[in-house]
Amino acid sequence: MAINKTLVQQLSLEEKAALVSGKDFWFTAGVKHINLERMMMTDGPSGLRKQASASDALGLNKSVTAVCFPSSALTACSFDRTELNQLGHHLGVAAKSERVGVLLGPGINLKRSPLAGRNFEYFSEDPYLAGELASAYVNGVQDEGVGVSVKHFAANNRENQRFTMSSNMDERTLRELYLAPFEKVVKTSQLATVMCSYNAINGTLNSQNQRLLTTILREEWGFKGLVMSDWGAVADHVAALKAGLDLEMPGKGQASMDEIVAAVQAKQLTEADLDQAVLRVLQMVADWQPANEKVVKYDLEKQHEFARQLAAKSFVLLKNDQQALPIKSNDSLTIIGELAKRPRYQGGGSSHVNSYQVSIPLDVIQKKRTDASFEMGYRLDDETVDESLIQTAVTTAKSVDKVVIFAGFPESMESEGFDKTSLNLPDNQNKLI
Repeated sequence: MAINKTLVQQLSLEEKAALVSGKDFWFTAGVKHINLERMMMTDGPSGLRKQASASDALGLNKSVTAVCFPSSALTACSFDRTELNQLGHHLGVAAKSERVGVLLGPGINLKRSPLAGRNFEYFSEDPYLAGELASAYVNGVQDEGVGVSVKHFAANNRENQRFTMSSNMDERTLRELYLAPFEKVVKTSQLATVMCSYNAINGTLNSQNQRLLTTILREEWGFKGLVMSDWGAVADHVAALKAGLDLEMPGKGQASMDEIVAAVQAKQLTEADLDQAVLRVLQMVADWQPANEKVVKYDLEKQHEFARQLAAKSFVLLKNDQQALPIKSNDSLTIIGELAKRPRYQGGGSSHVNSYQVSIPLDVIQKKRTDASFEMGYRLDDETVDESLIQTAVTTAKSVDKVVIFAGFPESMESEGFDKTSLNLPDNQNKLI
C-alpha cells in the first residue's frame, strides 16, 4: 500500500480522527475500505508483555509467557553494545512471533535520584552510556522487523506527581543531560516512534510542546517517525496535534474522534495538520505491521539461556574484603533470607513479564551443595522484626564458615507509579544483617 497524500484524501474526516486516536488499549485503528488493518503495540523493555485483555495496562491479567531478560539497570553494567544488540534481536523475535508491530521501550530517562521508583527500567545516570546502549538495543529489535518506541521523551525522571510536575531547567542542562540519549538514538537508528512523557518542561506539557516535538525532534534532529503519547498523557488533543504529536494512546473512544472532528469544523485545527499526523500513522503501520497471521513459535529455552549469560556478564562485585569470595568447596555454608526462595528479578508495573522460567537461587545452590543449610531470617511481605527468625539465623551462621545473605526491596517498595521514600532496606532485613 503506497502511503501518500492521495491515500489520505480517500479518508473521511471521521476516519482521520480515528487514526490519530488509539483503538482499545493496545491497537491503532483500522480502515476497511483502504485495507488498513489495526496494528498492535505492547510493553517490552525487558521482555514481551502482550496482555490477555485489551484494557489491562499494568498487568492485572497475565500476559503471554515470555523470557524475562535482565532489567536495564543491570544490562547497562555490561557496557557492552554487542550484548544489548543481541538482546534487541531476541525481543524482536518474541514480538514478531506474537504479531506485535511496535515494542514500547527501551526507557532511556536518566537516573537523577537513587529514590526514583522506575530506576530499574532505565539504563544509567550517564547520558552517553544510555544513548549508546539504547541505540544498539533499538537496532537489534528493528532488524527483526519490529518497530521500537523509545520513551519517555523527555526529562521524566521521577514517578511521584509524574502526571502534573514540570521539570524546570536551563538550556544547557536540558541539552547535555536530558535530551542527549534521545538525540543519539534518533540520529543513529531509523527509529519507528518516540513516546512523549506525562510531565511538562519549564511549564509546557510535553504532549503539546511544539519546541520539543517539532523544532528539536524533527527539524533539528531529523526524526522521520511517529510521536505517540504515553498512556493518558494527552490533556488537549487538538493542542497536541498542532504541536507535533501524531497518535494519542490509548485514545478515549468516540470522545477522541468527536473532539478532532469538531476542532476541524470550527477551524481550531487545520485539516493539513491532521493529515500530517494521519500520514505518519499510516506510514508506521505500513512499515511495521507484522506479515504473519498466526503466532509463530520461537526458541524460549535459547532465549532463557541468553538471559542467564547476559545477567552473568553484567554482574558487578562491589567489594571482596579479605578475599571472602570465591566460596571454597570445603567451606561449610548457610543461605539466609526469604529472597533466596522467592527471588525478585524484575520491577513492578508496565514492564512486568510473565516469565517463561525462573531459577530459584536456593534450589540451584542446594543442588550443587547438598550440605548448604537455609534460614528464612525475615518475611518479605512483612517488615516487622521477628526476633525468633533472626536468632535462629544467627545461631546457624555461627556454626558455618560462610554465610550468603539475600536481601532487597519487596515489590511494595519498588515499582512504577511511586518513588521510594528511603534507601534503607526493610527494618527486619537490616536488623538481621
